Amino acid sequence: MTTATQTVDQVFETYKHREITLAVLGAGAWGSALAFIATTHNHTVRVWSRSGDLSLAEAVDGAEVILSAISMKGVADVVDQLQELNIPETTILVTATKGLDPKTTLTPSLIFQQAFPHHAVAVLSGPNLSKEIEAGLPAATVIACENEIAAEAVQHVFAGENFRTYSSTDPLGAELGGTLKNVIAIAVGVCEGLKLGSNARSALITRALPEVMRVGTHLGGQPETFLGLSGLGDMLATCTSVLSRNYRVGYGLAEGKSLEQILEELGSTAEGVNTAYVLHDIAQREEISIPISKQVYLLLKGDISAEEAVAALMERKLKAEDYQEILQGE
Repeated sequence: MTTATQTVDQVFETYKHREITLAVLGAGAWGSALAFIATTHNHTVRVWSRSGDLSLAEAVDGAEVILSAISMKGVADVVDQLQELNIPETTILVTATKGLDPKTTLTPSLIFQQAFPHHAVAVLSGPNLSKEIEAGLPAATVIACENEIAAEAVQHVFAGENFRTYSSTDPLGAELGGTLKNVIAIAVGVCEGLKLGSNARSALITRALPEVMRVGTHLGGQPETFLGLSGLGDMLATCTSVLSRNYRVGYGLAEGKSLEQILEELGSTAEGVNTAYVLHDIAQREEISIPISKQVYLLLKGDISAEEAVAALMERKLKAEDYQEILQGE
């Protein structure tokens, strides 16, 4: 129970020691998986979707934590609706969406933070394939927030026997790691679809890491974050599993399918497609080198074939392997 004399941080501290009310925005596979985890921990969970019976106001009323797991294209609109609902500052806002806004090129957490400058905004990101989590298989994730107490509070909401949570104070880095790797997963899917072998896949993932770090640190993330669960860990999971929608996009393109056909077959969002387009715009604006992501962008546009994308990467100028590039994202 909140009292007039408690500070916001003191209220956050109480969330670690009791059951809370959680509003999950988005009833897709990821939102449903996170709602399931919280429910098994005896928290009160309300799930909202545009097609559901519960209104957004009803879903978030009295919620101590609001978690957004909606697709990137719906984030800005939902944030606008939430602004009209007078969300108290003792409510922690969490985003589990991995993407970039086409209009502003912002990440979801930055959109939330701009709209709610006095709220704690956290990011939940890690190597988390929703089907495996729903099956009760072991997994780990990162809860990142500049407010450490808020991060720890959300950490306790989702921590369980089969779902280990780690806290971090680098929400932007955690978010960018989970976002940018989706583009790389498309590239790896192409590699697998062309049957190029384990050597090529390993080389691609290894060279992709400094590319992601280069972009992520330029935009404000901390280098070490990209070597953790929300960076390298998420990349490995997404780039090596047929459960990954982005991987399947790349695989389908390598098979000669059109992007439209692949997305129709998936029946769900593959955020890496939109991210590739927005990332290309950011890289041009900020003059960041993204050789792998650029080939994915050209492939998605239909400007080159899968074989031409691979050839372009293999024909790049010879250079020494720079370990500082990997360690520092330069």
